[in-house]
Amino acid sequence: MKLSITLILSFIFIVNINVIAQKNHAESADIAFKDQKYSIAVDKYKKAYSKIKRNREEKNRVKFQIAECYRYMNNTKRAEANYRGLVRNKYYKHKPLILLYYADALRANEKYEDAIVQYDEYNKLKPEDPRGANGAEACSLSIKWRDNPTNHQLTNIRKINSKEDDFSPAYLTDQYNSIVFTSNREGATGKASDDWTGENFTDLFFARKDRKDEWSTPVLLEDQGIINTETNEGSSMLNQKFNIMYFTRCGNAKGKKSGCHIYKTKKQGRNWNDPEIIPLGGDSTSAIGHPTLSNDELTIIFVADFDGGYGLKDIWYATRKSKNDDFGRPKNIGPVINTVDEDMFPFLRSDTVLYFASNGHIGMGGFDLYKSTKTNDEWGAPVNLKPPLNSSADDFSIIFNPEAQEEGYFSSNRKEGGKGGDDIWYFIEPPLEFTLTGTIKDDRSLQYIVGAEVKLIGSDGTSIIDKSNSLGIYEFTKEQFLPNTSYELIISKNNYFNTKGSVTTVGVDRSKDFVRDFVLVPIPKKPIILPEILYDLAKWDLKPQYQDSLQGLIQTLDENETIVVELASHTDLRDTDENNDILSQKRAQSVVDYLILRGIDPDRLVAKGYGERVPRSLENDYYIDGNKIFDAKKTLTESFINSLSSNELKEIAHQLNRRTEFTVIRNNFVPKPKIEDVTSPKIDIVLNPEEEINAVKFIGTKDGKFVIPGIFNGYSMDFILDKITYKSYISLNSALELLKNGAISKTDFQGDPNEILANASIIDKAVFTIKDFKILKNTIHNIEVIVSYKLEHGFIIDEKTFSKFGKYTIDKEKKEIIFE
Repeated sequence: MKLSITLILSFIFIVNINVIAQKNHAESADIAFKDQKYSIAVDKYKKAYSKIKRNREEKNRVKFQIAECYRYMNNTKRAEANYRGLVRNKYYKHKPLILLYYADALRANEKYEDAIVQYDEYNKLKPEDPRGANGAEACSLSIKWRDNPTNHQLTNIRKINSKEDDFSPAYLTDQYNSIVFTSNREGATGKASDDWTGENFTDLFFARKDRKDEWSTPVLLEDQGIINTETNEGSSMLNQKFNIMYFTRCGNAKGKKSGCHIYKTKKQGRNWNDPEIIPLGGDSTSAIGHPTLSNDELTIIFVADFDGGYGLKDIWYATRKSKNDDFGRPKNIGPVINTVDEDMFPFLRSDTVLYFASNGHIGMGGFDLYKSTKTNDEWGAPVNLKPPLNSSADDFSIIFNPEAQEEGYFSSNRKEGGKGGDDIWYFIEPPLEFTLTGTIKDDRSLQYIVGAEVKLIGSDGTSIIDKSNSLGIYEFTKEQFLPNTSYELIISKNNYFNTKGSVTTVGVDRSKDFVRDFVLVPIPKKPIILPEILYDLAKWDLKPQYQDSLQGLIQTLDENETIVVELASHTDLRDTDENNDILSQKRAQSVVDYLILRGIDPDRLVAKGYGERVPRSLENDYYIDGNKIFDAKKTLTESFINSLSSNELKEIAHQLNRRTEFTVIRNNFVPKPKIEDVTSPKIDIVLNPEEEINAVKFIGTKDGKFVIPGIFNGYSMDFILDKITYKSYISLNSALELLKNGAISKTDFQGDPNEILANASIIDKAVFTIKDFKILKNTIHNIEVIVSYKLEHGFIIDEKTFSKFGKYTIDKEKKEIIFE
């Protein structure tokens, strides 16, 4: 961006002066520097530096001037090297700005971490200057932005760009297939070189794109000296009819300073009329350029170095009543847009959004692109356009195709993908497109299911059905799966329980192919034991602490509206057959009554008491506190229980026999029309009411510990109260049980869940938080639990955690813990 900053942005003052020979090279270099002839000055300073031997102060001063020349020439790498030497020499103590400029060069070269160090050092010396703190913040944000770019796609227009500088594109016709741009390439009219940069002067060129999207070779917009002259021309824009062009021209008068001004020229056929200067104030040496106009051409926004501005170059505006009038007195667009540095290259889009380039706002380095939206006649705070439109290099001069949503061109001198100095880049933000696919498997066999129905219900009211193919795959296309929509998925198949899922595209700012796999659980023929529906001896009331254990069944019934289930209750072997039959029937009915109150159709529920006639058969080994109590395949018959070695083991077996199960007996129920839900308070059913005691049953272990039923985030699980340990531990299997049943999630773990939950497991010593731990009516919150591979089974709660429930007493005879 050397010429784009200097010639049009910085509006070079060209001075032809015969310099009288000086006594030393440094003085001659100082004169060239003062006249803004940095390409000349830098060579003179280098010669002077080599001749200075014993004057360290002067040697550092000259080195600083060399660094400044490179800064103005926009050679950030050489600027960085020279500022670095000055920092090592501690010359920044004499000129603190060295730290700031060094940091700026590091940032422009994408060395953000190093730049932060220098910005912080500068901020210590000059805390009143916001550029130090802002620079450090900009570097931190740049790292974040770089790692999370927007969805824009960029293409270098290599057929247009040269090895020189090509920048400031503008649409030339209403077909939006031709652009006019600024370039100092070979073939430009001006033959002289720019003393600021050492590069050639610039002209306006144009190129056209054919039907195959191929660009023509750029040629001069005009070659008769009407628009393109021996001086600098650039930064143009055309009106809505594309018959009037506004552009910038910088003078080159000999022997005096010449500024830059905005001109306009009208097209007559294929030719352009003689340009006319647009009077916008200032004088012949003022730097004025970079025009952009409102659609009605009654407001012009431009860049100038007028007195009364906020920085080196500011954005100004002026208005007029009609196209035939001159513009009125310019006004500064204000400090929301303008900074203490340079704010340039404005582009007005739809009269309400202003795009511009700045090296004063918080950005990635060099010039960044920003946009500000006008609301209630006030310009809003500028928003950085972020990568990939912005980079650590200079990014500027953006334009938009008014017939496309997010498409256009901009200029950049970024090295990656570039061809010359400043290049013209094409950008487009593709429309967001999403697809959804996945597989359906059988939970038991892990084989793919053919013909499973997948129903996609959108928050926009859409409902689409697909079926899994021979590979178990379902799919929804980009036309079916839309942006900014939340979806519910219902997966169903005969002889399987339904399952549900959800997915959303709301807030997703990049096209994405979503994948959601599902597993369907076959409806079992054997009864399914409900977790933790346990009863006191000879009692049938459904205790409050066990009502939460029915949530899984309620969810299953809600998701599978065609199934009818039998609720079967069983007693232990004590008492008479008649009493046990009555007791078990009452227990089964208490569960059915509760489900009815929770909205389940009574016709879908059958209560059945089996008494003691069906003792429990253990499908898996049964553990307590990591110790195996019973082997798998054992049936807890009376003879088996009597053979046990201790009363404690017998009591465990009796309690396992006291259970409630459900079985799907048919799946052809026809759901009745739903009546609008009415929220009812939760009702606890107690069929044989008595004064409620705040006590929980426990099972004692040989080593004096207690196995107690608890509810963790709504999920029932036995735990062991251990009065020796100082922390709560859980086995891997028990932790996975909580995870798979939704009692805990990845957000409950400390650290990166992707590492902690890798390979469908949980790493050893992982720590998670249980938000709600409930026993009876008592609840405590936010307990930390450690996963331990040393525990084969079980869940250990330490005394300190348990004591949060309050004071309690232990009745070992009744095997109860009573809370006060």
